[in-house]
Amino acid sequence: MAQGQSTSGSGGLRALYPWYVVFVLTLAYTCSFIDRQILTLLIEPIRRDLVITDTQMSLLGGLAFSILYTTMGIPLARLADRSNRRNLMTAGVGLWSLMTAACGLARGFWPLFGARVGVGVGEAALSPAAFSLLADYFRPQQLARAIGAYSTGVYFGAGLALMIGGAVIQRVSNAPNQVLPFIGEIFPWQLTFFVVGLLGLPIMLLMLTIREPARRGAAVTPVSSGTPALLAFMRANRATLVCHIGAFTLYGIAIGCYLFWSPSVMMRTHGWDAPRTGFTIGLLMFVLGTLGVFSGGWLADRLAQRGHRDAVLRAGLYGVLLGAPFIVATPLLEDDRWATASLGFAIYFLAFLQGLPGAALQLVTPNPLRAQMTAIYFFIGNLIANGLGPSIPALLADYLFVDPLKLGLALSWTTAVVVPLAGLLLFLGLAPYRASLARVADPVSVP
Repeated sequence: MAQGQSTSGSGGLRALYPWYVVFVLTLAYTCSFIDRQILTLLIEPIRRDLVITDTQMSLLGGLAFSILYTTMGIPLARLADRSNRRNLMTAGVGLWSLMTAACGLARGFWPLFGARVGVGVGEAALSPAAFSLLADYFRPQQLARAIGAYSTGVYFGAGLALMIGGAVIQRVSNAPNQVLPFIGEIFPWQLTFFVVGLLGLPIMLLMLTIREPARRGAAVTPVSSGTPALLAFMRANRATLVCHIGAFTLYGIAIGCYLFWSPSVMMRTHGWDAPRTGFTIGLLMFVLGTLGVFSGGWLADRLAQRGHRDAVLRAGLYGVLLGAPFIVATPLLEDDRWATASLGFAIYFLAFLQGLPGAALQLVTPNPLRAQMTAIYFFIGNLIANGLGPSIPALLADYLFVDPLKLGLALSWTTAVVVPLAGLLLFLGLAPYRASLARVADPVSVP
């Protein structure tokens, strides 16, 4: 069967199979974000029981996770470009699930830091390989929607993590410490990590049902997968890559800060307890975050159908312009009803761009370089956005304002800088991106 038939809409079950692949990969991505995000609702009890600061908590949520998530991403992506991507992703699911459970064994800051590093190593195997796999299952006109659907795992996972965490905290908040065989006494919040770690087992089994597709265009694209070819591609497309990676990294700082700190802002500013915070913000992320990701992919595909060759970046620019007021203003609102409503819009527009950077890169990158180029983007983007981003509001609150109750103001200051800069880079990147699309359509002309 030809590759195109599998996505034509007239091949019956075969035509649906690529979307089954999207479904399984989305479940895996959801699981990864539950493991990654569950920490955010446990900030207050972890700070209390392990006696650590906001800055240390931001390192657990940011640098600890990102330090090897980013550095391991490139060699794992090269492996994905040369080997079976399904098997690589399955192994990653197993590793991050094991290390999430290990977080529940931590007795102090550094053991918890080490376990979070392990979570990052496992998750580094997923997205570059998944993006490459989806680019072989879907035509370019469908790719933004497919990667957008996959990217909903961020908000499915983050939302579920908050709702699960809120429910667990409500159940165990007044419970005594537990004593487990071979482990000893543990705090109630540590049980949450054990439960979440078990979610990876059924995901591993589902991953094994995915078929490794033929690599689209690999036989005819005159580009190797080696370092010289990668460097040549980056030189030829440097303006596109600077604007693309810069814009989505800056916007990623806003996303990372909101994902990590919005529960604490609502609890400290508005006096919410953990169960209310988890349910409310989790529901907003689950519903409006998911809708935002789909909307971004839908708009990009719609613009492409209308002839806009820069459709993916153009859709991102529209999302930034519309979302900026809500993103900056939400942490400053004193009435919790207005803050909740504004937070919903902020989450929607933060999610709007979630699936676009991956789709944009797949469209301008030759097949043998896709996973590696995605990993380079993740290396830069995640190291800054997720590794250092959450620390910016924490440092402002701890050392400039010297008041944990000013965390909301620190979050607003941070987003007021990075979001407009992201919009500017997206605007400046439209023309170079169109040139890169023309270049990849005629790969023989690439220097």
